[in-house]
Amino acid sequence: MVLADDETMIRAGVRAILATDPEIDVVAEAGNGSEAVDLTLKHRPDVVLMDIRMPVMDGLAATAEIKRTVPGTAVLVLTTFSEDEYVARALGDGAAGFLLKSGDPRELLAGVHAASRGAAYLSADVARRVIGELNRGPAGRRMARAATSRARIDALTGREREVLAFLGQGLSNAEIAARMHVVEGTVKSYVSAVFTGLGVRNRVQAAIIAYEAGLTDGDR
Repeated sequence: MVLADDETMIRAGVRAILATDPEIDVVAEAGNGSEAVDLTLKHRPDVVLMDIRMPVMDGLAATAEIKRTVPGTAVLVLTTFSEDEYVARALGDGAAGFLLKSGDPRELLAGVHAASRGAAYLSADVARRVIGELNRGPAGRRMARAATSRARIDALTGREREVLAFLGQGLSNAEIAARMHVVEGTVKSYVSAVFTGLGVRNRVQAAIIAYEAGLTDGDR
């Protein structure tokens, strides 16, 4: 994987956590978004761990460029509580998930593994903050978003809603297949149908709708 953060101490700390997992190999480090793009093009990693605020090119622009040029690479966005306003943009740019810099190191490892399997990763804390940012405003607006999400899932079949709930939990296609007792190819077809039915482009956008519609466990 490629690790991108402009703060040397942060990179060292994150790398130390990643080094505790023998299945994770950091092949390169970048100090800005432009370097992250170049290193991703060079190494074609499974995952890029991307800070948001960086010089030359910020993490949001770098995420969009990586998804355009190396779509097979998953980008996990590192965020802080002060950067919630950027999350919606990252969703649209195809980020595979979000991790808090102040979060549990186990979530960092879990997020990297989930992204490498092609799954979305939203920890419960991050998911609540993402939805909170998207729902910022009057209560009527928040209720309207929830109602809109529920209306959108009405267009899905029962099995597609089941798959959407699993996407909301951050499961990979293989994990969903095991839960549903079907082959992985069938799950891929369901996921494609879910994306089409909801009008979304990636698993994280689908997961947000699952949260808003109350399909996942949580505070709903």
